[in-house]
Amino acid sequence: MTVSPPTFLLVDCYDSFTYNLASLFSSAIPDCTIHIIKNDQLSFAALRPFLHQLSAIIVGPGPGSPDNDSDIGIVKHLWTADDADIVPIFGVCLGLQSLCIEHGAALKRLGTGVGAVDAVRYHSLHVELRAKGDIEPLAWAHDSDNGKVLMAAKHSSRPYWAVQYHPESSQSSNGREVARNFWRLAQTWHTRRGRRPAPLSLNGRVLLGDSWPCLRTPHQPSSTDAKLEVTTEAVHMPGLSITGLCEVLGVGDETKPFVMLDSAARPGRWSIVGSLMPSSPLVQYYVGDAFVRITQNGKAEQESIRDRPIWDWLTTYMGKRRATGGCSEVPFWGGLIGCLSYEVGLDDLGVPTPAGQPAAGHPDVNLVFVERSLAFDTLTETLYIQTILPNDHQWVKDTASSIQHHRCQLLSLYHSIRKTSTSLQKEPQVNLPSKSKYISRIDRAKGYLYSGDSYELCLTARTTVRVPPLAHSSSSWQRYKNLRQLNPAPHAAYIRLRPTTFLSSSPERFLSCSRGPDPVCQLRPIKGTLRKGPGITRAVARQELAGSVKEVAENLMIVDLITHDLHHVVGEDVRVAKFCAVEEYETVWQLTSVIEGRLAPGAPPAATWDLGTRVLRHSLPPGSMTGAPKKRSVEILQTFEDDARGLYSGVFGYWCVGGGSDWAVTIRSCYKHEDASGDDDVEEWTMGAGGAITALSEPEAEWDEMLLKLRGVLRAFDVNSLEDYVVD
Repeated sequence: MTVSPPTFLLVDCYDSFTYNLASLFSSAIPDCTIHIIKNDQLSFAALRPFLHQLSAIIVGPGPGSPDNDSDIGIVKHLWTADDADIVPIFGVCLGLQSLCIEHGAALKRLGTGVGAVDAVRYHSLHVELRAKGDIEPLAWAHDSDNGKVLMAAKHSSRPYWAVQYHPESSQSSNGREVARNFWRLAQTWHTRRGRRPAPLSLNGRVLLGDSWPCLRTPHQPSSTDAKLEVTTEAVHMPGLSITGLCEVLGVGDETKPFVMLDSAARPGRWSIVGSLMPSSPLVQYYVGDAFVRITQNGKAEQESIRDRPIWDWLTTYMGKRRATGGCSEVPFWGGLIGCLSYEVGLDDLGVPTPAGQPAAGHPDVNLVFVERSLAFDTLTETLYIQTILPNDHQWVKDTASSIQHHRCQLLSLYHSIRKTSTSLQKEPQVNLPSKSKYISRIDRAKGYLYSGDSYELCLTARTTVRVPPLAHSSSSWQRYKNLRQLNPAPHAAYIRLRPTTFLSSSPERFLSCSRGPDPVCQLRPIKGTLRKGPGITRAVARQELAGSVKEVAENLMIVDLITHDLHHVVGEDVRVAKFCAVEEYETVWQLTSVIEGRLAPGAPPAATWDLGTRVLRHSLPPGSMTGAPKKRSVEILQTFEDDARGLYSGVFGYWCVGGGSDWAVTIRSCYKHEDASGDDDVEEWTMGAGGAITALSEPEAEWDEMLLKLRGVLRAFDVNSLEDYVVD
């Protein structure tokens, strides 16, 4: 008897790989329908009447322990259901552990120092089967420290199968065959029982929700929304200095807002400068508020968002400002530019914002709507002058004429020979994290890894530096130029949107999404950095980075997490285009992976318009800054870290009126609040740094890595040595 088309229920145990598992089964069994629920979303009593309508159940991996009811939820009841309610089940990782202990196995911790294996494993717990029990072993791994570790098992009489490793990982082989084999076994069981599951009833569909993937977007721009036209003039500008262009456009006036996204080094290509006006809308939002504040011409107004997520408000706002007619090769025609904090992503994770979040601190959403802009292509050395304002052709012509008039001032050579003194009257006051406290937190973090609560934790800490303002009309701009010179990066930025001034030399693009009817979303996580120096060739970098078990393990975990985030929004069409490639940057070698996703053909047009923002929403905070599983890791990190992270570990970038977007991770960055120091003679700048903690982490090495990341930013403040500031 063939069960077709099958209906699967995937039980999500709050893991960060769940949608990878959904995609694995969808690709292996193309005609299946998959519904996904959290393991604590329903009671077993509520689900029980619909079990006979399910073809199979998939129990996903997750953090925690299978003997903890709050970690396993409904799953424990599935394994011990009455005979009439039995459904074929396939378990992964936590699923295997739960199956085994519900049938008499003992739960044990693995020893540390697990070596490389052919299949991807994230577990720190394992089970030891009871002799002559109901669970039969199917496969083992042989570890040097732990001996035989159960990798696959089945129930002796019920249709339950499970694996300990992760067949859905991008680096696990034959995952589809595993899924197909399970389904063949499940079909055989259905046939022998004479069971043909009925189609899922209306009540069942209501209970379980939409099947995956759900490509509907709840806030579709209507056909009556305004359409803007882009006016563009291109000027060939060989040798253009982007900093010189900013100075011509008035960046030196600290009383006015200014935004610039800067490709200060390869592989960056485009630099974008906003030509802001007093009427340019400043959009600001603090997590927890019921309103968005919009400031224009010096007047601030509040717009209620009621119970809507901030994302819905932003989508509606941008949907009314869509534009067409710009140059297709230019990624930004106009739109929102600015910063999003780490805490913006917590609500969708179901994690409360830390109580220490300052109510009057940096806005969590700090964006300006740019109507006039200049985009410079560093590859072709072409400057594009753009406006989306109606009847604004004269501004384009006047700006082009002004740039030609200042041509000599805008040359890179002119700026390379200018020297501005950065000497300070007083030594900077640097407040580093306590070394002993940081190392103790690394040890605590490893305890959570061993207990199975997380696979990787990205521990961070905050540093502040207090310095006198530079003897310059724009102290923060001069500091940015210092940072740009000392630590050039492909995703640099100078963003001054009061009360925040933000400087960045980030090497890591987080998410980009192309515009058009078939947009492609790309994420480029970086895990693994080696500073350049004498003798550090590409071959050496490849050996140190791609040849390191720890570095590759960190990178892989984030790749699998990001793949899950993309599958959540776009569906099945996600691929790892590049895995652990060693890339050359201006001052470092980086271990980078590239993950791409696109919507299935026939997706509604509205789903393509805001695709980048929906992926952004479901990908924040960046997985490279949290660890995995993301929700549990964020909760654990909040117990370690003294403050809300704020801008650090968030993202900055743009959402274009043409539908494209590009966001970078806020690392190697610093920022100040205009009222933070309380002293006009002192600037107080904040920066964060940290690293991914795994079972292989050495505390002293992690501390040194954190300081290394700080040095790149602190050099812009004439801080070259940190030894004098370290507090044990």
